Amino acid sequence: MKNILYLFLLISQVFFAQSSFEKGNALYQKGQYQEAVQVYEDIIKENKQQSAELYFNLANSYYKLNKVAPSIYNYEKALVLKPNDPETLNNLKFAKKLTIDEIKEVPKVGFAKLIQNFTGIFNYNQWAKISVAISFLFLLSFIGYYFSQLTLTKRIYFIGMFILLVTLILSVSAGMSEKDHFDNDRPAIVFSEFSEVRSEPQKAGSAIILLHEGAKVYVMETVGGWKRIELTDGQEGWIDASTIKEVK
Repeated sequence: MKNILYLFLLISQVFFAQSSFEKGNALYQKGQYQEAVQVYEDIIKENKQQSAELYFNLANSYYKLNKVAPSIYNYEKALVLKPNDPETLNNLKFAKKLTIDEIKEVPKVGFAKLIQNFTGIFNYNQWAKISVAISFLFLLSFIGYYFSQLTLTKRIYFIGMFILLVTLILSVSAGMSEKDHFDNDRPAIVFSEFSEVRSEPQKAGSAIILLHEGAKVYVMETVGGWKRIELTDGQEGWIDASTIKEVK
């Protein structure tokens, strides 16, 4: 009985979230962006639903309202769930043009960039699913090799097993790399109109740089009400924790 009740509640939540999502989309199409924002935010708050499409549409609504930080924040949330999505990346690029700060992003080069580009194709959950699928194919190839009577067929299955094994190792390694990157990478967006980055975790620390709404930083450490951050150009400092919002 409890299982049936739980299933009923789950179905009800999914139905409510879907109908609300469609309502938000309809409001957006009518140009009622503030109302659409409220609907999307309610879905996240009440159902704790996370989907790239939901955050993408929410970000678009905030962008239409010229709210820089919330739009960039939600585009970044969408990219966490759906990495390298071209439409989200394109819209994020336009949203960043609304920011005041022009902080250069130091790109990775050489072999490190190649590795990141490859592992970043999918998130770690997707890599896990790919690894399971490859493992299943490897098992089928092994069964085919074991029961095959023809020498040529055995060779084909053996070569297939070797290729699948190499692919499995690559996918598992990529998944582990992405999981490590996900756990250690802590992007955040500045939500205050402006916030000073200081040399120490206290207001007495000398100001290093002034950041404005929408700037992206990476959280390295937390001490009390302060967070040590790294900017996209490599600069480091301490910022008031209340002025930023972490993406993950």
